[in-house]
Amino acid sequence: MANLKEIRIRIKSVTSTQQITKAMKMVAASRLRRAQDSILQMRPYAKKLYFILENITTWLDADTQSIYSVDKDPKKVLLVVVTSDRGLCGAFNSNAIKLALEQIKEQYTEQKNDNRLWIMPIGLKSEEYFKKRKYQVVEDYAGLFSDLSFEQAKIAAEYIMEAFKTDRYDRIELVYNEFKNVATQILRAEQFLPIPKKDEDDNDDQQPVDYIFEPSLKYILEDLIPQTLKIQFYKALLESNASEHGARMTAMEKATENAGDLLQDLKLKYNQSRQSAITNEILEIVSGAEALKGG
Repeated sequence: MANLKEIRIRIKSVTSTQQITKAMKMVAASRLRRAQDSILQMRPYAKKLYFILENITTWLDADTQSIYSVDKDPKKVLLVVVTSDRGLCGAFNSNAIKLALEQIKEQYTEQKNDNRLWIMPIGLKSEEYFKKRKYQVVEDYAGLFSDLSFEQAKIAAEYIMEAFKTDRYDRIELVYNEFKNVATQILRAEQFLPIPKKDEDDNDDQQPVDYIFEPSLKYILEDLIPQTLKIQFYKALLESNASEHGARMTAMEKATENAGDLLQDLKLKYNQSRQSAITNEILEIVSGAEALKGG
């Protein structure tokens, strides 16, 4: 039977860990509420803007086509992999990295082998993983989550858009976790640039939407499209941010429950050990008394 002192030390250690996981769960729950409010308010606006963007770019002719919708042979590829800055959030980070690796294996193996694949990590966990494995990393924007705002996200988006315009990259993809609810995150790998055209197999009406361009189509192309791209990029970061807090809250809740189960087992083992020690002491006293009586 285990030593009573060792069990007491383990009980004290697990109790301390349980208090920490409870506190982390409460902090994650508080941050999740704010992050969830932000993404739920952003989604309808971003979705409608992207619907308009898709329709405009799909039906533009060669003369009026936006530079951001020009389809290129993907010789040079940038993957934007969004994770968190910290761990203790279950499989949140590893799942995003795993999806990025699958994209590379299935679509961009040639680019990787020829050093024509770059990774833009957003989140320190992503940066740490890909730098350690000697990928070509654009590391200027890894710390965006330390001060997440539209202004900060816009700077990163502008870098990506300018790099696409100047042919530094031919294709840019986003890999991130989309927030569904506290317990569920949906992994996404989406083409960011060039702007994907509407799928011809969609059930939507394939006739062009009859937009009235005011003040002009040129103004729409030069102003609305870049602004919409920045909003879509910011939306992906908000999705990942809410997903992170949901994943951390769920992980800490599970850790707290596991600590509670372990405490029950330890206390049972402690009581059994204590009862065994008392029984042994009584047996020794009785045996001693019998020996004295016999003497």
